[in-house]
Amino acid sequence: MPRSKTSKKNDPGRGGYQGDIGQPPNITPRVGPPLEPRPEVQAPPAGGSAANQMQSVKQFGEMRMPAQPESNIHCITVVGQIEGHIILPPQNKTTKYEHILPQLVAVEQNPAIEGLLVILNTVGGDVEAGLAIAEMLESLSKPSVSLVLGGGHSIAVPVAVSCDYSFISNTATMTIHPLRLSGLVIGVPQTYEYLDKMQDRVIKFVCSHSRISEEKFRELMLRTGELVRDVGTVLVGKDAVDVGLMDEVGGLSQALARLRSMIAERRRQAQARDEVRLQ
Repeated sequence: MPRSKTSKKNDPGRGGYQGDIGQPPNITPRVGPPLEPRPEVQAPPAGGSAANQMQSVKQFGEMRMPAQPESNIHCITVVGQIEGHIILPPQNKTTKYEHILPQLVAVEQNPAIEGLLVILNTVGGDVEAGLAIAEMLESLSKPSVSLVLGGGHSIAVPVAVSCDYSFISNTATMTIHPLRLSGLVIGVPQTYEYLDKMQDRVIKFVCSHSRISEEKFRELMLRTGELVRDVGTVLVGKDAVDVGLMDEVGGLSQALARLRSMIAERRRQAQARDEVRLQ
């Protein structure tokens, strides 16, 4: 005897809605024991356990990191490529300008921070992002020192000279070249005028915050025969100091010593102003 066909919507044994489409099913909630609250995840205690040592090896490549003492100097590193309005591919090592700007605001507002050390090893990057970082550094009221290690190329040049005093290591290089445009470029005179205005912004900022003249900087920027696939100049260590772009050749100890002396001088000036007010 053939089995009678039953409509899907009237079959109580099937899942889904019963009755007409649009009517919710009559589902009885299943009652179970109350869920226990999740235990709070606590940081591992400081010590020399195997887990802590393994974590240090993964993050820093060392079994044990030296303790960080309380300091009145804050350090900011600009490495890789300065990322601006466009997110770069994940394989690129980048410094995001939206991470740097809040740090500079915090440095300015924190009374415990009396000086800023900026370490650069970057190929450059977004022009407006680099100029934004440079303008923020230039407008700080606290002493700042920059140190170029490895390389400070392209838009990193304004960042390096924006601090109150600048150092470059003996083997570090700085590449000065004209600005480039990426993406869609319209072949009209306005495109060149826009690029020329952006380039003038960089040139004026660099020349107003260093000892190099505008004529010399333009000559280095437009020099031919030195770079294989580009126009410009590569300055190595002392060459950047000789042309007036950087202040001094030195490393970490010289940069910190200079920053501490600037902090001490700022304290003396503040003390002198307080004494004048009291008189």
